[in-house]
This record gives sequence, C-alpha cells and structure tokens, in this order.
Amino acid sequence: MLRFGVCRESVCIRSEKETLLKLKHNLTDPSNRLSSWNNATANSDCCQWAGVVCNNTTAHVVELHLNTAPPNLHDYEFNIEGYDKAEEAYSRSQFGGEISPSLADLKHLNYLDLSGNELLGQGTPIPAFLGTVTSLTHLNLSYSGFSGKIPPQIGNLSNLVYLDLRYAAEGTIPSVIGNLSNLCYLALRSNSVLGENVDWISRLSKLKYLDLVDANLSQSFHSLHTLQALPSLMHLHLSRSTLPLPHDSQPSLHNFKSLLTLEMSSFTISYVPKWIFGLTKLVSLQLRGNYIQGPIPDDIQNLTLLQTLDLSDNLFSSSIPDSLYSLRHLKFLNLKGNNLNGSISDALGNLTSLIGLDLSYSYQLEGKMPTSLGNICNLREIRFSHLKLNQQINEILQIFALCISHGIITLDVDRNPFESIGLLSNLSHISIADNQFQAAVKEDDLANLTSLTEFYASGNNFTLKVGPNWHLSSQLTRLHMREWHLGPNFPSWIQSQNKLEYLEMSNAGILDSIPTWFWEISSQASFVNLSHNHIHGDLGTTSRIPISILNVFLSTNHLSGKLPYLSNDVQRLDLSGNSFSGSIDDFLCKNQNKPMRLQFLNLASNNLSGEIPDCWRTWPFLVYVNLQSNRFVGNLPPSMSSLTELQALQFCNNLLSGIFPTILKKNVKLISLDLGQNNLSGTIPLWVGEKLKYMIILSIRSNKFSGHIPNIICGMSQLQVLDLAHNNLSGNIPNCLNRLSAMTSMERSTSPVIYCDPTNNTFGNASLFHPSEFDLVGMFILLKGRIDEYKSFLGLVTSIDLSNNKLSGEIRKEITELNGLIFLNFSRNQLIGQIPQSIGNMGSIISIDLSKNQLSGEIPPTISNLSFLSMLDLSYNHLKGKIPIGTQLQSFDASNFIGNNLCGPPLPVNCNSNGKSSDDHKGKASHKHGIMAPYREAARTSKHQCPEKIL
Repeated sequence: MLRFGVCRESVCIRSEKETLLKLKHNLTDPSNRLSSWNNATANSDCCQWAGVVCNNTTAHVVELHLNTAPPNLHDYEFNIEGYDKAEEAYSRSQFGGEISPSLADLKHLNYLDLSGNELLGQGTPIPAFLGTVTSLTHLNLSYSGFSGKIPPQIGNLSNLVYLDLRYAAEGTIPSVIGNLSNLCYLALRSNSVLGENVDWISRLSKLKYLDLVDANLSQSFHSLHTLQALPSLMHLHLSRSTLPLPHDSQPSLHNFKSLLTLEMSSFTISYVPKWIFGLTKLVSLQLRGNYIQGPIPDDIQNLTLLQTLDLSDNLFSSSIPDSLYSLRHLKFLNLKGNNLNGSISDALGNLTSLIGLDLSYSYQLEGKMPTSLGNICNLREIRFSHLKLNQQINEILQIFALCISHGIITLDVDRNPFESIGLLSNLSHISIADNQFQAAVKEDDLANLTSLTEFYASGNNFTLKVGPNWHLSSQLTRLHMREWHLGPNFPSWIQSQNKLEYLEMSNAGILDSIPTWFWEISSQASFVNLSHNHIHGDLGTTSRIPISILNVFLSTNHLSGKLPYLSNDVQRLDLSGNSFSGSIDDFLCKNQNKPMRLQFLNLASNNLSGEIPDCWRTWPFLVYVNLQSNRFVGNLPPSMSSLTELQALQFCNNLLSGIFPTILKKNVKLISLDLGQNNLSGTIPLWVGEKLKYMIILSIRSNKFSGHIPNIICGMSQLQVLDLAHNNLSGNIPNCLNRLSAMTSMERSTSPVIYCDPTNNTFGNASLFHPSEFDLVGMFILLKGRIDEYKSFLGLVTSIDLSNNKLSGEIRKEITELNGLIFLNFSRNQLIGQIPQSIGNMGSIISIDLSKNQLSGEIPPTISNLSFLSMLDLSYNHLKGKIPIGTQLQSFDASNFIGNNLCGPPLPVNCNSNGKSSDDHKGKASHKHGIMAPYREAARTSKHQCPEKIL
C-alpha cells in the first residue's frame, strides 16, 4: 500500500522532483497509482505525491513507498473466488519497467520499498547502482521480480538496519553482507547458498531477525555454530532449508538464549532435537511438514511461554500427552495430519488462551469432544474434521453454547461419524461436510442462522423440508449442499440469496427445470454446480441472457435443445451427459465481438452432430476441449490450430473421417489427445513425435490407420499411455520403446491425476488457478474385456496397447526395460518368436495380454518374478512346455493358457503325458474357449461406445 507524504508545509526540492519524474518515466503503472506524480498539476509539490515522504525540516525526500501488497491467503481461506479476484487486482496494480539509475541522486533517501512488483521482468539481477545510495537504512526488494546474484555493492550500505531480499536473489550469499554491522533484520529467503565460510555472520551482532527459508545450508553446517554468536537474535526462520542437523550428542544450536521464534518446517527431520527444549524463551515453535516419528515429547512442557505450537503434518504416533495441556499461554495449537490416537482429554480445557485449535486428519482420535472446551471462549477456529468422534452435533453445539454467543466464527467437524443434526447456532461459518448425518432438516432447525455466510454441509443424507414461501434468514456467499434431498422442485428459496459466490447442489434429487430468475440472481457467482440431477428443459429458453457465471457445471442431467450462449468471462463449462442436439455453429460462432475467455469446455456424451465449425479463433484460451461421444463428422477445422494453449483434446467415439488431423502440428502444448473410435485413416505422421513432445496420453484406437508405427514416437519421453489398438497397423513393433522414459522407472514420482493448467493465459497467472475434479483428464482403457474411464488415478497409469492390428516380427527384449509399465497388450497380431526371457524384469506390470499371436517356445521362468501380475493371457499361440510355477500363474484361469501345447497347473494337463490331454480335457478347453466370448464381444462393441464408468 502506498504511503502519502506527511509534510504539509515544506515544498520539495526541484532537483529531487525531477529525479522522481525520471523514476516514474521508467516504470509501468497499469493502475495509474502514480497519477499525482505530475509537474503540470496543481499539486506539484512532490512531498505530497503518493508514496513519497519528505523530511519536515529540510524537505529532502527521505522515503519511497512503491511496494504492492499481495492479498493474504489466510483472509480468503474459505473464499477462493474472493482470493482470485484479489489476486487479479494485485496483478493489475504491480509496477513494472525498471528502476532508473537517477535514484542514486536522492542523497538523503533512507527508506526504499519496491517489494511485490514485477520490475524488469523475472530473471534480472538487483541493480548494482543501489549500492551507491549509502544513506539507506531500510531496503526492501522482496518479491520484486529480481533474481540472480546479490551484487557485492550491497556491502557498501553500512547504514542499513533492515534488508529484505526474499526471492529477489539467488546463488551464494556474499560475505560483504557481514559489513552491514547495523542490521537488525535480514531476510534472504530464496534458493540462495550459504557457503563454507560463514564467519561474516558473527559480525552481525545487532541482528534480531534472520530468514534463511529455502536456502541451501548444506555446505556451511560445520560453521553454523557461528549463528550462536548473535546475542540479539530473537527470530530464526529455517524452513525448507537443506541443513542436516547433528545428533543431539554433538554441538548444536542450543545457545540461542534470546530466541523467541523458531521455524523449522519442511526441514526433513525425523525427531525433535533436544536442544529445542532448552530455548525457554520461545513464544513460537513451528515444526510442521517434517517426518518426526514417535510420541510428542513430554519435554515440550519446558517451553512454558509458548503461544504458537505447530506440529502438523508429521508422523507423531501417540496420544496427546498431558504435558502439552500445561502450556497455559498457548493461543494457536496445530496437531493436524499426524497419527495421534486415543481420546481427547478433558484437560484440553486448561488451555484457556486458545484462539485456534486444529486436530483434524488424526484418524485414530476417538471418543467425544471434551465438555471442557466450552470454557475456552477465546476460540475463533475449531477444526476436528476426519476424527472418530462419536457424538451428535447438537451435543457439540451445546458444549459451545456460551462461547457461540461470544462470537466463535469457525466450526469444522467434517468427516466424523456423527449420528444426527439438531439445532444449529448463529455461527458465521459452519463446516459439517462428509459426515453420516441422516435427518430431515426443517424450518425451525435453520431459524437462528442470521449471521451465517458460509455453509459447508455436502456429503450427508439430509432432506430439506421447508414450505414453498420459506426463505433462509441470512445472506450466504458459499453454500455446499451436495447429496442433500432438495427436490423434486427447484429450490425456490435460492431466489432470496443474491450474494452467492459459490453454489454446490449436485446430486440433490432435483427433477425440475431451471427457472429464469436463477440466472439473474446468480449472474455474479463464480461457481455453480447442479450436475447429477434430473434437470430438464431447454437452456436457450430459461437463460434469456448469456450465462455469465465463471464456472458452470450442469453435467449428467436431461437438458436438451441447443447449447446456451455464454458471456465472454466464463472460464469453465461442463454440459456433458445431457441431450443437447444439433449443430454447435451458433454456440461457437455467433454473437462474439471479442475473444472468449473459456478455458475448459466439456460437451461430451450429448447428441450434437454435423461438422465442427471453423471459428475457434475466438476461443484462444481453451486448454481443455472434450467433445467425445457425439456424432460429429468430417475432420478438425483449420482454426483449431489457433488454440495454442490447448493441452487436452478428446474426440473419442464420433464419426470423424480423413487423415490424422494435420492442424494439430501447432498445438504443441498438448498433453492428452484422444481420437479413438472414429473413421480416421492413413498413416501415423512423423511430426506427431516431433511436435507433440509433451504428450502424456495418445489414443487413436479403433480407427483405420495403416502403415508402420514410426520410431519417432519413442522420443515422446513423457508418454504414459499409448493406445494404437484396433487399426490396420503393420510391420514390426519399434525396438526403441525402452526410450519412453515415463514408463521405465518403478520409483517415478507421479501425481495420481492429470489436469490441465491454464497458467499461461495472458489474463491470468498461476495463483489464479485452483485445479479441481472438473479439470481432470480422463482416458478410456480396455482391460479384461471392459472399457473404463480412468480419471482419479490416470496419473499413475502406464499402458501400451497395440492389440488388434497386423503387427509382425518378434517381441524385442527392449520392451522388458519398461520397469514402470503397468498394462501391456499385444494381442491379436501376427507376432512370432519367443517371449523375451527378461520379461521378469518388468516389476510394475499388472496386466499382460499376448493372446492370439504366433508366439512359440516356452514361457520364460522369470515370469514368476512378477509379483503384481493379476492378469495374464497367453492363449492361442504356439507355446509349449510346462507353465512356470508361481503364486500368480497357478491362480489364473485355465482359459488364459488354452490354444497352446502347454501343461501343468492351472491346465488339467499332466506334463508327464507329453502335453497330451484326454478327450475330456479337450471338451473342457472348448468350454473355456466359450468363456472368452464376452471378451471378444467387448472388444468388438467398444468401437461404438465410451462407457461412462469412472474409476
């Protein structure tokens, strides 16, 4: 925030005014915050300009406040949309450009704050000329866009008391910082490196605050005892620093007698160092996000002055010790995300100073919430979600009855096995989501909610029973009622809620149309989810004005007619699983005078038809397009090449024809492409492997592609799913598949999900994007005769399916180097030769299908090493000999081995009879062959349908 000059009588010095105007000239000011910096206006006294402070006596400019303050995420913890808007406003108000060297002409400047801006663009070092402004006592360049090495000239600023270079510098921290002997505050948070020689630290004898978060301290540990030579140090922040701590028997950091704050979160320690318990003046101790095991140490009771204790997200495995309840000064206690067990002691009520308490995600904490909590009336935030509390919610509210009247604002008891819901109180925030509530909620139950603004109650079995004229007595901003019974009529009481920003009423039993008034009262909303209901009607009739809600989810309903019009601001639209019909020309091409900001478009599983219109240039920000399971014909139009941000394109199960779409050459950010189950033909072009280097999923199954599989596909190093099944491909399987590095490691670190990230859009930035279930990429995969859509776990799937082609030659041993491959299907080809002897190296494999080829020789014994194998089909080849002995192999059905000359379990063929079976066994084999009919049927019919089953 800009500060304004307080000097009303003095008039600024002319030369300094000119310097300020030069400074403004080099800056970009998108929000015009420096409009007062104008020599032509009536207010030409620069001491009165925004952000300028002059000396009352001399009129010299002594302070420049040109910082831009980002929004505080904690202020928007339950209001993501509000935070998005605040972040967008912050981005628009940041200064850019560069700092003019003329700044050095301000010889009396002692305070300079340029934090929170984007100066010079990211990647430019701090300008060295700042080292000539020797009058500075306060310099803040944190989060200013600078990076690179700290210029040694900083060491000339011997008057500095305050130096903040957080995320403004990197590389080795220069020893010249030690010249700044007057420093009280030093923040070097970044990927900086503290070198081997850190003796300069001991020269900072006045230092009270030191921030080395994210710094690399590994080279300097043997000298880190020099930190103990800082007699004034009160606040030490070392989170996420790479510093191996010594064993407690070795010299450590126990001499910080003045330390009040110690932050060592995400420090990868596995125990609490004993020297910490000797820091008896500590007021704040933060050790969250480590790997600390065992019980919470009783010695924590030595820290009698603690006000903040954060031990969250560790591996503590004990009950909450009684010693912790003796910390009478505690205001904030966070034990979230540990393995705590037992019950919560009534002694918790001794912590009468508590303001915030979080015990959530301690799945083994059980029993009841202690009644003594009712004595802690300073509490403003209580989080007990994901515990085993066995208590009715009206009992809990009775515990807090007195405190509620004193203003408790947050109660979070999500995912506890509560039994019923009674009378709720006038809290401003209530979170009771994902419990086992089963009750009818009546008007009287909600009568006292006059202060409520946020209500999280999804995932329960509530039935709302209110009259047609009932209205909620408060104005909500966020309402979560997923899986309530709200229907069959559309809830009319929503009409009175004109401040809603977030509305979740999916799977709520609504069997009505959406009334016209709904679109009017929700026009300012950021999120509306009415999916998985039975909503019917024509949106073109009920939504008279273009839909303007930023995120709209109406999937899996019975909506029909033409697609609705959108305003330019909509970002996500999901209308999948409805009955919209006809062409999409009007939707894509009409009434669009400026570019649409839509990022996610899902129109899958409707009755849309016709050619895909050629007007995608007005949709430049799309990152996800899903039009699968419709009746589109033709090929992709040229304008789709303008979707340069596109990351996922899904056209599975349509009637597309022609060759592989050449327009996709320019969609180089694609990570998922599904063109399966169409009528495309021709060869797989070489440019697929050259241009689409970031591809994770590639499916062209069930088309008419022919020719060889190009070797250049092996260069797609991030590929996890390759599905070329059900085509007319011929030639050998490429011998370079071992270069698919995403499938080669069993220890790869992979997210369970794959989602599209629109952070490169020109109107947004990374902080504006919050990935959700609606942004996930899904993929249909054929396994065990069934096609399922993998979504929640797609990021963990690695699969190669080349089945049902005309591939020939041998299975090369290189394929067995894919140690991270999970699903492999080469069935129904013309492969010859032996199964590679090294197949037992594929340690991650779950499913192998090599059936209906011309493979020969024996089954390699190493196949018994595949401990995760749950599906193996080698039927109908020319294999011979004994089936190797292994737990998995003998548990498979005999039908997976028939059609060969094999013997031994699970086949009822005795190997001593030279592999010859009796007539009775031949009958069994014929019967087993019949068992495979559903498999063949599924493979044949899957070309015409994309089942909706979600795993």
